[in-house]
Amino acid sequence: MTENTQNTTVVVTGASGRTGSRVVQSARAAGLTVRAASRARGFDWEDPTTWAETLRDADAAYLMYPTDIGAPAAAEGIGALAREAVGLGVRRLVLLSARGETQALPAEEALKSSGADWTIVRATWFAQNFSEGPLVEGIRHGELVFPAGEVKEPFVDVRDISDVVAAVLVSGDPYVGRTLELTGPRLLSWREAVAEISSATGMSIVYTPLPAAAYGEALAGFGEAPETVELLVEVFEGLMDGRNAHTTDDVRQVLGRGARDFGEFVREAAAAGVWKA
Repeated sequence: MTENTQNTTVVVTGASGRTGSRVVQSARAAGLTVRAASRARGFDWEDPTTWAETLRDADAAYLMYPTDIGAPAAAEGIGALAREAVGLGVRRLVLLSARGETQALPAEEALKSSGADWTIVRATWFAQNFSEGPLVEGIRHGELVFPAGEVKEPFVDVRDISDVVAAVLVSGDPYVGRTLELTGPRLLSWREAVAEISSATGMSIVYTPLPAAAYGEALAGFGEAPETVELLVEVFEGLMDGRNAHTTDDVRQVLGRGARDFGEFVREAAAAGVWKA
């Protein structure tokens, strides 16, 4: 793909989401033509009749499954879409997966068996989960309640994920058939991450760990579907056992630079007023 990137069209699923929106930006910056795919633009993971129109005449696609890559429906959905893409001539597929999440493995295998020229990008916990999504409100009000115990995590900046995806698509063959694991450059516990946010904002923010089952009960109380709660409890009980408490150098290997530090993310988000109540 390196020779004619300006003539390469990449479909970006989840284009309005946390990773997809940034993949759109990074892909365009890399010279790729982007076809943003989202429900608002007529693409729906749950409606296969919407897939062909989105995929037709494209060269590659970034796949981000909604809800969770470990959801029971993910493997079937990803496999079906990947096979349809290959059938339409869209062989180059990059899948966002979750590092250390055993529930994600069936979805990864579905992609591998589709006949695609695949790359899997396994990401660790996003730094931006602290600034976008359901955790933000708690931080704004001075307490983050989360079932992470005191385990350490190499939080990764979503911008690094999107830059890696774009570079992989541009580079082509060297990354076909490879699984990349993306992390930040250092390990932090959730307590330490919250402390860095407190320091940058001048706010007093408390981290309160709790068991995954109790967290699930709280989610159920907020109206989350029982099957979603069951999956998240299972995922958290696995991911928070320390299995991800080490860094990789894959960001540097792909981009030729180090991964962004969590502190850089925190300073930028604080300056933007993300956590102001």
